[in-house]
Amino acid sequence: MTTHRLSIPLQEDDVRQLRISDVVYLDGTVHTGRALVYEHVLQGQNQPLLDLANESNVQMHGAPAGVEDAPGEYRLSSIQATASFRYWKYVPDYVERFGIRAIIGKGGMDKWVYEDVFAKTGTVFLTTVGYGIAALYGRAVKRVIDVHWKEELGLPEAMWVLDVENFGPFIVDGDCTGASLAAEHVDSVNKNFAREYAKLPEYVLKRIGEIDHSLANEVIVGKPAGDGD
Repeated sequence: MTTHRLSIPLQEDDVRQLRISDVVYLDGTVHTGRALVYEHVLQGQNQPLLDLANESNVQMHGAPAGVEDAPGEYRLSSIQATASFRYWKYVPDYVERFGIRAIIGKGGMDKWVYEDVFAKTGTVFLTTVGYGIAALYGRAVKRVIDVHWKEELGLPEAMWVLDVENFGPFIVDGDCTGASLAAEHVDSVNKNFAREYAKLPEYVLKRIGEIDHSLANEVIVGKPAGDGD
């Protein structure tokens, strides 16, 4: 495990040296993205309002706990990532189209994304470190540069553009060799989930979204076979 402090925009050589379990801190401009940003850009054909490849080639899955105190003036207290496996269908196209070098999230991405996409594009997946340190990540945000599409998407789903310094720590979950830290432990994790889920009543499983699909589909999102899958 090696610790790296990298400047954004990330260069391909910066990223290809990283290996799973390495720790990364970032300086520069990070932008956020959730489902509505992906849909707005990829399906709605709305071009990002900044040059992502050359200005902000690091995207974070999530939204800050922030408010707009006055027009264009934002106050941000913390930021934490959301579950990235929900966005697998958008990530490959977005990464390839806009020269993204790192995705920050949690929960991991499918290993095929690392093997088939990130290995080719020179991109890594960085996972946040547990819970309870969102305020630490928030303190690394020096200022909110802008919030794009807030009227169309709302503040939580908008694209926040953040100036960060010593932003981290993040752990490399997926590197450019196709290796995946999460995939190395998924079998043992699934066994633990299966044991605990067996103890839960149906209404709890329904509440957490496990009543209508299998445990395997929740923990490991399979490689897409077609639009209807």
